[in-house]
Amino acid sequence: MARVFLVDDHEVVRVGVRELLNGDDDLEVVGEAGSVAEALARVPGSGADVAVLDVRLPDGNGIELCRELRSRLPELKCLMLTSFTDDEALFDAIMAGAAGFVLKRILGNELQSAVRTVAAGGSLLDARSTAALLDRIRREREEGDPLRVLTDQERVVLDHIGDGLTNRQIAERMFLAEKTIKNYVSHLMAKLGLERRTQAAVLSTRLRKAPDRE
Repeated sequence: MARVFLVDDHEVVRVGVRELLNGDDDLEVVGEAGSVAEALARVPGSGADVAVLDVRLPDGNGIELCRELRSRLPELKCLMLTSFTDDEALFDAIMAGAAGFVLKRILGNELQSAVRTVAAGGSLLDARSTAALLDRIRREREEGDPLRVLTDQERVVLDHIGDGLTNRQIAERMFLAEKTIKNYVSHLMAKLGLERRTQAAVLSTRLRKAPDRE
């Protein structure tokens, strides 16, 4: 039995997906949420094996939610569900640890199959998506090390951001003042041209998963 948690801000969508999944003997919806905040509060105690996440949510997005849930619950599998085809969102979802990315126009039996696949540890990345991902990593490697502008301390801070640590937790790890870490974060984001902390976390994760640089 695969236990599933649904996150979508449209109640009609949640009802439809719930009825579809609960209609299968080996799938059970154990909880629902309509926002990032609700999901972060409810998913950890739900016992879910799979979280089906809408990419667009009223207080954030499913990709950021995926990364946060995966940092808290490494065994949780995340399946992104969206109405839009977006290569950038697909890439970011993969980097955030999503096991799959499907469109809402997917047929009912295909969605059931998708949930079973990710619950069993499989991936729903098709050949085109995988090729696009590898090509993007290859091109970015050819452009050089994006972290070359950072100091050693800033690189360490970026790694900790990738681990999902707060400024206070990073300060404790590095034996520095929280204000100092806040300054490091501001500087490294400015150097890398990033606007949000989540972007720094995704970059850190992406660089860890990319093939080793020469």
